[in-house]
Amino acid sequence: MGLWRTVHLLVSGPVSVDQPFVQTKVDTATLNHADLTVSTLVHNYSSKIIRGTLKGTITGHGSHIQFSRKVKLPAGLSKKVTFTPKKYNQLSVDHPKLWWTHTFGKPNLYHLHLQYVAGRKLSDQKSAQFGIRTVSDYINKNGFRGFRLNGKKILIKGGGWTDPMLLNASKAYERAGINYAVHMNLNAIRMEGFWGENQHLYNLADKKGILIQVGINCIWEDTGFNKAPTDEHSGILPTQIPIAAQSFKDEITWLRNHPSIFVWFYGSDKWPRPRLEKKYLSILKRYDPTRPSVSSAAEHTSKITGPSAVKMRGPYDYVPTDYWYIDTHNGGAFGYNTETSPGAEVPVLESLKRMIPADSLWPISSSWRYHDARYNFHNLTHYNQAMNKRLGKPTGLQDYEQKAQYLNYEGMRAMYEAFESNRYKATGIIQWMYNASWPKLWWQLYDFYLMPTGAFYGAEEANQPLHISYNYGTNAIDVMNNTRKAAHSLSAEIRVLNFGMKNVLDKKVSVSSLPGRKTQSIFQLPKGINLSKTYFVDLKLRNKKGQLISSNFYALSTQKDKIEPSKAKWYITPQSQFANLKMLQQLPGVQLKVNRHFVQKGDTTFAHVTVKNPTSHLAFMVHLDLREKNSGQSVVPIFWDNNYFSLLPGEKRTITGYCQTKNLNGQKPEITVNGWNISTK
Repeated sequence: MGLWRTVHLLVSGPVSVDQPFVQTKVDTATLNHADLTVSTLVHNYSSKIIRGTLKGTITGHGSHIQFSRKVKLPAGLSKKVTFTPKKYNQLSVDHPKLWWTHTFGKPNLYHLHLQYVAGRKLSDQKSAQFGIRTVSDYINKNGFRGFRLNGKKILIKGGGWTDPMLLNASKAYERAGINYAVHMNLNAIRMEGFWGENQHLYNLADKKGILIQVGINCIWEDTGFNKAPTDEHSGILPTQIPIAAQSFKDEITWLRNHPSIFVWFYGSDKWPRPRLEKKYLSILKRYDPTRPSVSSAAEHTSKITGPSAVKMRGPYDYVPTDYWYIDTHNGGAFGYNTETSPGAEVPVLESLKRMIPADSLWPISSSWRYHDARYNFHNLTHYNQAMNKRLGKPTGLQDYEQKAQYLNYEGMRAMYEAFESNRYKATGIIQWMYNASWPKLWWQLYDFYLMPTGAFYGAEEANQPLHISYNYGTNAIDVMNNTRKAAHSLSAEIRVLNFGMKNVLDKKVSVSSLPGRKTQSIFQLPKGINLSKTYFVDLKLRNKKGQLISSNFYALSTQKDKIEPSKAKWYITPQSQFANLKMLQQLPGVQLKVNRHFVQKGDTTFAHVTVKNPTSHLAFMVHLDLREKNSGQSVVPIFWDNNYFSLLPGEKRTITGYCQTKNLNGQKPEITVNGWNISTK
């Protein structure tokens, strides 16, 4: 009785219409044509035959497509109604506005409205938002899976999403997370399981042009939770197969209209037993044949569908920057890495003070360990070892925090740059994790409080649309085009400097053409030049007007990292030698000249900060923070176009950031500037 009443609250007549499904197929050869197929279930809840008309209208980008058909519904029964372009040629669309990721174009969306009219009475109506696009997968020559969007290979670059610990994600929280992904120039997030109590997050991804990898959560495969047999398959018991299949079907029909979803993963660390996999495949064939599906996010081989052709080989703990370039067996830049990380990502000092009692902040105490992870990640041993050997043992909390953000920045930048450098031998990289479900020290581009870490800005730097980078594997300079369109008449400026800021190499290289979705090596750093143990590489890329479009700065060492692949474990590859950057501790103090300017436009406050280094020394890892003037609290979410940047002697740069004015809580904005060796007036 309760169900019957619920149905009648939702419809105005005896006939109801299910949420429609819009299948889109793009002519990937020309991108100038697409076919649309619209389907829905129509239900007659009455005891009489009903005759009526199902009418559809598609609008958006100047389109106004109408279609309809007579639908006779027997008493108490349901009927699937499908409109195909073969029978309704208006669903064969020329010059559609395609849905792209924000990195490849515009995420154009259309609107469908369906009505069932019996006689002259509207019985029910439903609407759906959709994008016209085609997604597909392929296997590269090394046997790894990659993906195409509208026929174009796309290097997946994203992170693993999680909701807050009480699963109470607000719309503002979800909006901040998707906007952060766009700001970092990522093109994807991975949902291990599906999050959110509604479709708001998915709608945001549709609107902003972020792909979503949706899949099963590994917890449901854990034999410790459901007492299933301990084997290679997911831990769903035979008696649970019907409910697992029904859940999968409901998830797919709930989400399938979202153009942002590009693949279904129906296994996580394991893969389903053959009986369950057959049910999953049958559901996909019936309810969504438009997307690729994969049996597992780990490297398994199904008896039914063959190899998953993706990898989950780690690492999850600290590895050096060159690991991603030189490792050829585990998590290095090849294949589709469904989850991996350079390890711990300690949050900024303000967040640490919110997480840990003041009397436990320094030295590192058991209170810190409470915010570590489980198993092999219950402490910061490898992270701190790298800090001590790479940068020097910290002298206090402030020094530890500064060195932590540098480790975060250089580690994350190197990971994404390596995958871009090796596209499409490397087909995808998911940083584990993207965000934080609670206040923690591990695996996060921004923390529980929405505060970006150094890793956030390392990712932002690495994923610039047009980018110049240092290749740790080949000692060369790469230029990268992370967009779909070719770039022409670029010029690169390459400088190598000793620790005392003496120029030992100054080179300009013209890049006449850089095709879309490509990486080119443009210069090999010569051997035998006279370098200090710690030295610097300064890179700049300019467009044909001479405007700076990418700037990148590296602190390097003549003492190289040495990893031990033969001793690798699933979560880490140990090192026998660390790059020596301890000379950074000797950088002279630099007093910067800073000019701050604020502009409010609508509901947004913009900060324009011009920073100049008037000295003859390096200003290293300059960090800007937007704060409430009275409380001194940092404003989040915050969107700086660059941060943790370095300035050569005499160099000046203007950085722009913005926030929602309401997040200033009625206070005036204030900018603080700090850094490795920075002081300001």
